[in-house]
This record gives sequence, C-alpha cells and structure tokens, in this order.
Amino acid sequence: MFKNHPKGLIAAALSNMGERFGYYIMNAVLLLFLCSKFGLDEGTAGVIYSVFYAAIYVLSLVGGLIADHKQNYKGTIQWGLIVMAMGYVLIAIPIVATQSNHSWLLAFTCLALALIAFGNGLFKGNLQAIVGQMYDNLEAEAAKKGPEELRIAKSKRDSGFQIFYVFINIGGLIAPFVAPLLRQWWLGVKGMVYNASLPALCHQYINNPDGMNAQNLTNLTDLMNQVNAGGLDVSNLGAACGSYLEVFNTGVHYSFFASVAAKDKATRQRKPKRWPKKSSSAWWLCSPCWASAYSSGSHSIRTANRFLSTPGTMSTRPKWRLRFGRLLTRSS
Repeated sequence: MFKNHPKGLIAAALSNMGERFGYYIMNAVLLLFLCSKFGLDEGTAGVIYSVFYAAIYVLSLVGGLIADHKQNYKGTIQWGLIVMAMGYVLIAIPIVATQSNHSWLLAFTCLALALIAFGNGLFKGNLQAIVGQMYDNLEAEAAKKGPEELRIAKSKRDSGFQIFYVFINIGGLIAPFVAPLLRQWWLGVKGMVYNASLPALCHQYINNPDGMNAQNLTNLTDLMNQVNAGGLDVSNLGAACGSYLEVFNTGVHYSFFASVAAKDKATRQRKPKRWPKKSSSAWWLCSPCWASAYSSGSHSIRTANRFLSTPGTMSTRPKWRLRFGRLLTRSS
C-alpha cells in the first residue's frame, strides 16, 4: 500500500487516524455530557457545542499562520497534539457537579474544549500541508531522474491522499461506538442501565422537586426502577438521582480518557527522519491554504499545492502569496 510513497506518509496517516479517533469519541457524547452533567437545556448545550465546532475550523487558520511565522511545521503539529491532550485530560477529570461548583466547573469544561479546539487548529491543517509537500519533494527528486520517473511520481499523489483519508475515516468510523460502550460498561458495573431521558428528569427533580409535575415524577420513579439493579434506594429520589448522574457522567469521563489515550498514540507515532523543508515557492502559505481547502476535497488541495509550487508563477512574489491565500480562503 505504501510502496513508492514518501516514507513519512504512514506516520502522518496513523497520527491523523489517532487524532480523529480521539476527537470523534468525545464528539459522540459531548452534547449529552453537557446536558447530563450540568443540567443544561438542549438549546444552551447546543450553543456551546456549535461554538466549539466552529472554533475548530476558525483556529485552523490561526494554526497555519503560527506555523508559517515560526517556520516549524513539525513542532507546531506536535504542540497541537500536546495542547489537545491537555484539553482531553481536563475534561476527563471526573469531578462531580453540584450546585456549589456548577459555575466554575462549566467554565472549566469550556476551557478544556477551547484547548481541544486550539490544539486541533495547530495540528490539522499543518499535517495535511506537510503531506502535500512530501509529494512535491518526491516529484522534485523524480524530475532529476527523467520524465518517466516524474510521471510515476505525479501519479502517486492522488493515491497517497486516498490512503491518508482512508486512515482518517477508519478512526472516525470506529470512534463513535467506543464512548457508548464505555458508558454502558460502567453503568453495568454499578448495576444500572442506560436511559437517555433519565438525566434530564434527575436534574429537574434535584433542582426543583416541589415544582415537578405529577407526570414527570411518575416517569422518573418508573425509569429509576427500570434502570436500577444496584441497590439504590428509590424511595429517596434525590439521593438516587444524584447517584445515577454521578455513575452516568463518570462513564462518559472514561470515554474522554480513551480520547487521551488516542492522542498519546498519535503523538508517539514514528516520525520520518527528514520532514519536508520549506521550498523556494510559497510553501509558507500552504498551511492556511490547506486549513481552508482540505474540507473541499483533494482537487482543491492539489490545485493550490501545484500552483504554489510551480516555479515562475505569481505566487513566488510576496504580495501575490498573500493575495492568493486570501482568494483560496474566500473560495473555500
């Protein structure tokens, strides 16, 4: 599969697969986690989720600019993994939410999400830009050997990105099943089962037991009897609800620890001995270009990369580098 491809492709593909695996584990349960842990309504939790998701894409541009300024793409990628791992560690700490710590714990969780988004911005676009530069270097070396070698080298770019994205999709395909399995496993250890409606009813009872209508109270009692096989005293609904939420949210925290483990594996992937160097063209612009173009498909990526790496084009002049980068950002 990797024959005649750049040596760094497998390391980049495995690193990206590990990062996507960890991200989609967290993404699969984030909205439910915000509602079950903090008792947020779906609208408020959706706003937090939407801001987080938007920040991932916006901060990809910031990550590209940082890498261009520092001229250290490998270091930017590694720091991105470290920052993401820090965010996952913070959000994985199983602190029980109470009325006294609700405000600062929610802010603490949002800080962890901000770290994850920023780390993703440092990592995502820059890694894909490096993959593109690997094939630029491969074609440059092949051009020295003759036209036939150059033709073969150019034919490897498309299949190389197919391999790269297959690894991403593998990570994204498996991950959403991991978080529910870990949550259900932990509930089973404690003699309970999962019910999606129960966390909201538990929060409603804990926050205002006297204001709960008879229908919801009956539903809460029935559901607690259904999910409880671990000896909870259902006659004391307040304590039973608190215990169920604690066990439920701890199971979600364990899924976040799985995300940390995935980030650790991605960080430990063997890197190639020689990463691509900055070319004589507008390579410094590739990271923000990729950050805005990678979601548009491999055609946009190849077009941008080949234009920027073609000697004698307008992109070799500084003022055209900036203008072309803005054009790509707007068109994506």
